[in-house]
Amino acid sequence: MYDDFPAELTTERLCLRRWRPSDAENYRALWAERDHRALRQIDADGNPTVEEIRGWLTDNPLAAAPGLGLLPIELRATGEFLGYCGLTVGQATYDEPEIAYELAHRTHGHGYATEAARAVLEAAAGTGRKRLWATVREWNAPSFRVLEKLGFKHSGRVTEDAERGNSIWMTRRLDQV
Repeated sequence: MYDDFPAELTTERLCLRRWRPSDAENYRALWAERDHRALRQIDADGNPTVEEIRGWLTDNPLAAAPGLGLLPIELRATGEFLGYCGLTVGQATYDEPEIAYELAHRTHGHGYATEAARAVLEAAAGTGRKRLWATVREWNAPSFRVLEKLGFKHSGRVTEDAERGNSIWMTRRLDQV
């Protein structure tokens, strides 16, 4: 139905590639930095552990279905792990997936999220999909800025959540990429 989402993408500064078991510590560090209102966090017992995450990466649940996937982002020049970006069903659908990204705090403000997300947007268009979604907590101003740079628009849809903050649904047609 759709062409496969690439297993690797390269930009001027970044490489988005397949997950490796050695990414587990860096991926867990992203969880540790998350805002207390985020959905998935490290719990009071320290879970998920690095070993649990290593198991996930080995079994690869981050590539939820053929044609989708979250890819780790690294700097091409150094191989430094920055975060991840890709397509997921999330709260959307296989036909119209969500773009998702998360970068380490130390990397914010350098345009990496926009650069990685632009590559994912172009790859998504190459799969034959017609539209992408993004859900962003109303308090996440940096993510709104990234999505607006990429041409995402407010859809008017909101998922209310008094505890974590409402999710604002953004959308982007792919026939203009």
